[in-house]
Amino acid sequence: MKLPLLDEFNRKILRFLQNNGSMSQRELSEHVNLSPNACWNRLKALKKQGIVLGQTVRLDREKLGLGLVVVVMVKTRNHSGAWLKKFARHVSNIPEVIDFYRIGGDYDYLLKVVTQDMKSYDAVYRRLIEGVELDAVTSNFAMETIEEQRPYPIN
Repeated sequence: MKLPLLDEFNRKILRFLQNNGSMSQRELSEHVNLSPNACWNRLKALKKQGIVLGQTVRLDREKLGLGLVVVVMVKTRNHSGAWLKKFARHVSNIPEVIDFYRIGGDYDYLLKVVTQDMKSYDAVYRRLIEGVELDAVTSNFAMETIEEQRPYPIN
């Protein structure tokens, strides 16, 4: 995959947007030292290239009652494309799974689950293991959040 050419202005735009996606166009242009029109055109191009995928709002999961974070490691014996499609659809239908990766190493998949408590995680676990054949599922429970949802390092 060819990496997009990002000059210093584009990198500044991306860094500022990651930290405050609700910044006005005028504020953003002032921060990156561009005219509002030039800044808008660059942002439009970054969106067209698929670098900026949209805007989201960060929420305080603790205040929403989502106090349990679980990193789930999954191992399977089945590595066919058809099985992966089925498994990906299955996992994508579990809203508590907020991150989902196919990984290398001793396990095949890593899932980040956010939920209220152990009882609600048990319900997620039961949904996860139903309908798909899994070899092993290991759950690791976060005891403390040190940092979460950090911005990407854009140099």
